[in-house]
Amino acid sequence: MMDRSSAASVDPASAPSPHDAKIDAKIDARTDAKGLQEALYEQMFANDEPGPAPDAKTEPASQRRWPHLRRGAKIAIGLALIAIFGWLPLRAVWEYSSVEAVLNSRLVTLRTPIGGRVAAAQRLTDQARLDAGTVVLRVVNPRGDRTRLDDLRRQKSRLENERPSLAAKLASAQAAQKDLARQATQFRDGRVLQLEARIAEIQTSIEAAAARREEASAAVDRASSLAKSGNVSTVELARLTRELSVSQQIELGARKRLDAAMVELAAARNGSFLGDSYNDRPSSVQREEEMRQRAGDLDADLARIDTEIAWLASEIITEEVRFADLSEANITTPVAGRVWEMMTSPGEDVQAGQPLLKVLDCSSAVITANVTENVYNRLQLGDHATFEPNDGGAPISGTVVNLTGAAGAPANLAINPDALSKEPYRVTVALGDGAAHACTVGRTGRVVFARQETAP
Repeated sequence: MMDRSSAASVDPASAPSPHDAKIDAKIDARTDAKGLQEALYEQMFANDEPGPAPDAKTEPASQRRWPHLRRGAKIAIGLALIAIFGWLPLRAVWEYSSVEAVLNSRLVTLRTPIGGRVAAAQRLTDQARLDAGTVVLRVVNPRGDRTRLDDLRRQKSRLENERPSLAAKLASAQAAQKDLARQATQFRDGRVLQLEARIAEIQTSIEAAAARREEASAAVDRASSLAKSGNVSTVELARLTRELSVSQQIELGARKRLDAAMVELAAARNGSFLGDSYNDRPSSVQREEEMRQRAGDLDADLARIDTEIAWLASEIITEEVRFADLSEANITTPVAGRVWEMMTSPGEDVQAGQPLLKVLDCSSAVITANVTENVYNRLQLGDHATFEPNDGGAPISGTVVNLTGAAGAPANLAINPDALSKEPYRVTVALGDGAAHACTVGRTGRVVFARQETAP
């Protein structure tokens, strides 16, 4: 009883009339611009149907003018709506514009150069902005191969241990060589003095022999004169003559010994020693030469060891750098941008070449758009274009840089061009001030291309 009474007490004027419900249903069913115009037209002229005429005598003049004003306002509103919804399709027909467009940018995929475990270099959040050269991740490989580095270090240690003993041997050989050289010098000086004394002795012998020769010659001359007178016998003359001959040969032999002594002196001064009981050089000189050769060999070995140590030191430095590169790698961003996708997490084991994260390149913004076939056939590379964002932002100028048509577009973009599926013909527009808009990837809008008159 209460429900019926409350239902009966409801004001009939507040309930929707069948005529209004019919109009709402038509408006809901017609979602396009033409259907909306028809529904508005029906709603504006629904009250203009003829009905029972009121009493003209009792109706005031102001009430007679009100329906005309209301009808005029409805007509003006309808004409405005028709102009607005009719201008948009007309502008789309006259302008070379895209069907869909989105602000896009290149992606830089950072990969690990080595295998190991990922460690966070700094706290990163999604969409975090990064400067160029920022270390974002670190890959550590505790099981790096250091066999060659250890071998090089062992070889260097062995050579460094051998070097002191070799240097001591070289110093000893050089000292012995100096001592033997001193002995050889003393021997040569003594030999020269000895030969000079012998030459002086021979010269004295020559002088004595010459005196005896002269005496014998005088005796022979006297005996020859006496022999003619018979005072000296023939035998005495023959003896004196023999003594003269002997004295002459003695003088000649002394002069030959002097020549030989002069030859030995000249050789001794030049470092060669002539004699019957030894070779051209004495044993001290020969030992000095042997020690000099040994010292030279030891010096060469020492120089070789020093060269090998220096080479091993440089190789160790190179190997340490290589081992450090294989043991730990810093993942840095080559460009300024922001993190687009994290493909790993700290503590995860990764392999060499595995992608770790993707960075949005904030300096290479492009517009990815799709157009109709008619517009696509009129476009050329280098045409001017303007991107008009749907959020009412300022237009962005650009240039057409790629016309891929129905072919597959480049895949290193943040938003895959295949996501624009209303038309298959795709166009890429490079922004003139891409650095200022690169990190606003995802803004939608439309691209208006500059009209160019085609030659007849």
